[in-house]
Amino acid sequence: MKKLTKVLAFVLALSMCTFFFAACGNTDSGDSKGTIAVVAKGETHAFWQAVKAGAEQAGADYGYKITFRGPTAESEEYVNAQREMVQSALNTKDIKAIVLATIGLGFADELTSAYDKGLPIVEFDSGLYSGGADITEGKDPTIGGVATDNYAAAGVAAENFYQYMKANGMAVHGFKVGIIQHDSTSTGIDRAGGFKDKLEELAAADAITLDINVQTKNNNPGEYKLGLTALKDWGASAIFMTNEGVVNEVYPEVSDNAEMYKNIVFCGFDAGTNQYNWIKDAGANYALLVGSVAQDSYSIGYKAVELAAQKLLGNEVADVGIAGRWYNVENIDELKEQNIFYMG
Repeated sequence: MKKLTKVLAFVLALSMCTFFFAACGNTDSGDSKGTIAVVAKGETHAFWQAVKAGAEQAGADYGYKITFRGPTAESEEYVNAQREMVQSALNTKDIKAIVLATIGLGFADELTSAYDKGLPIVEFDSGLYSGGADITEGKDPTIGGVATDNYAAAGVAAENFYQYMKANGMAVHGFKVGIIQHDSTSTGIDRAGGFKDKLEELAAADAITLDINVQTKNNNPGEYKLGLTALKDWGASAIFMTNEGVVNEVYPEVSDNAEMYKNIVFCGFDAGTNQYNWIKDAGANYALLVGSVAQDSYSIGYKAVELAAQKLLGNEVADVGIAGRWYNVENIDELKEQNIFYMG
């Protein structure tokens, strides 16, 4: 009996060891290629959570572990905190590549270090390095970028918005269209410019001239409301809002003052709970949000990590432009299920 017990104990121990090493082997196999560090402009916002989900899926598909970090807010006051995150990634032995979206300048030393260590860097989101001004000559570690084509995406918004105006008899000579531009960065400029240029192109094809007023503001409380008021007083009948922040300030003002804004139609950019609710309230007695264009944040995260993985595999890589997706009351839930439209 003792002999049988010892045999059973040995078999059990052997089985446990086999299971243990098999499990360890699977873990090592999954992580054997190393880690790709993603340092974003933020971490908690729903946009960045969707980016993170895409990055992690690409990591799983290509066999890399993903770390994802970002500062508390997308403000240049957090540049130093973000630099520390990049430095930490550079000093971590297992890191094979870095996917980076900076919130300001001041990364020359880190970029030089990445170059010297042979670590490829993928730019993602938009406005990275301010056109290369932050890169030491001859020490550029970047291999490509992944971002929304803001100019083209805003053109998609303009095309769909114009179709609505045309269908409703609003596309006439002298029709007043306002734009609330969220800031003077490349993102704000591209979105306002892309919308304006496409709208003028479409109107010219119909032999009409629109009157367009661009209100350029900064990301400070109350500024977008001032832009809205200025456009209302100017007589705008249609308004394009260049980001989620503008929408979040305009929506409460419009819904709380229904009579004042009821004759204005709106178009947005990005996603978020307020745009979801506003579009779903299409039958409400206040101004209509005709639709909006969303960045495919999930694909941005996926493609950025995929670009790094492909480079590590020795493949040729190139910049990737992610198209914006138009949504309205008819397809917003479909895009939500696809992780393109996010709440938050």
